[in-house]
Amino acid sequence: MSLDEELIALRREIHRRPELAGEERETAGLVAEQLRAAGLEVTTGVGGHGVVAVLDGSADGPTIAYRADMDAVDAMKNVLPFPRTGRVYDEGFASTVPGVAHLCGHDLHTAIGVGIARRLAASSDQVRGRLVFVFQPAEEPLQGARAMLDTGVVQRLAPREFYALHTSPFPTGTIAVSPGHGLPGLDQLRILLPADADAATVEALGTVRFPQNVTEYHTGFHALLDPEAGASPQESASVAAWPEPGPAVGVLLRIWPQEHLPDVRAQVERLAATAGGHVASQGAPFPALVNSPELSTAAGDYLSTTMGPESVLRARASWPYNCEDFALFTHEAPGALLYLGVANTDAGIDGAPHSPEFAADERAIGHGVRAMTGLLTHRLTTGRRGPHYGVRHGE
Repeated sequence: MSLDEELIALRREIHRRPELAGEERETAGLVAEQLRAAGLEVTTGVGGHGVVAVLDGSADGPTIAYRADMDAVDAMKNVLPFPRTGRVYDEGFASTVPGVAHLCGHDLHTAIGVGIARRLAASSDQVRGRLVFVFQPAEEPLQGARAMLDTGVVQRLAPREFYALHTSPFPTGTIAVSPGHGLPGLDQLRILLPADADAATVEALGTVRFPQNVTEYHTGFHALLDPEAGASPQESASVAAWPEPGPAVGVLLRIWPQEHLPDVRAQVERLAATAGGHVASQGAPFPALVNSPELSTAAGDYLSTTMGPESVLRARASWPYNCEDFALFTHEAPGALLYLGVANTDAGIDGAPHSPEFAADERAIGHGVRAMTGLLTHRLTTGRRGPHYGVRHGE
């Protein structure tokens, strides 16, 4: 069996038994088993069920980290309200856990991370420096990255760069880079209102209407590639509101760029005051994910050379609807999240994460492994030397 076939089998095993955020015990066990068998130094239980693995190459060099997330979603809560067609894409390996499913592609992320580690471990004589593989729990509620970082395990390894992939509705065989763009920050408020107030008025502040079907989702995502998207500053404010006991209204803000968050929050507070209410509580704002322009551009240039320019897409705007706690890793060192195409229109595979019938072309697993194996090796050998260059295990 080829490595690609083994990784597809691993993905399907994880897909059959999805685990919600904070419950990724079995998935983490599968990951740790594969990484230990490949000869990596493995630490488990990092920030919950997180796994950190280290691969030291044959010569001194920098330290670079690669992150993959492992949790599944609550299919009753975290799925887009798109019409269902009833089509089954995972016949033979569908989820056996009621109400839980891998509808965001984290099963692919995990299999790809394992594949990169295994492929590089098999040729560690060509690796100059150290690779750190971070398998993260609880990405969906934006908790896992913080929990892992709070242990200090990742910081002690001192990566100078972080990389990750995320499934996307671009065609299989393509990868998109997003220099200087990324995903919005997040803020949550609870507003107390008079009993006769119209809580729905809060929603009027939103400047972004979420796609109502997969076609709109695809159109919106592909619009990120439009050269005109980069011709003017990109701004978005997505506001969601829902009634709560009190009477009160919960408000979720997704803002890009991050610097606009105080202004949007102030507008919500003014709107609440107009309706006779006030902000009763608020969470700590979650930062936006901003991809390093330098690392994203360098990744796009390298992949264009090795894969062909037609295989590399360049996003010129930020997708306004989702958040990513990979943002916290990029606060430790520069990083880049790349979008891995998993759609196959001929096969009816939409590749739109969080859609109710999300599916991915499994050929994308091998494509992601080969692309990122080459990129990480390239960055170890030719990338800019950072302050941790030459640091090896135990030093």
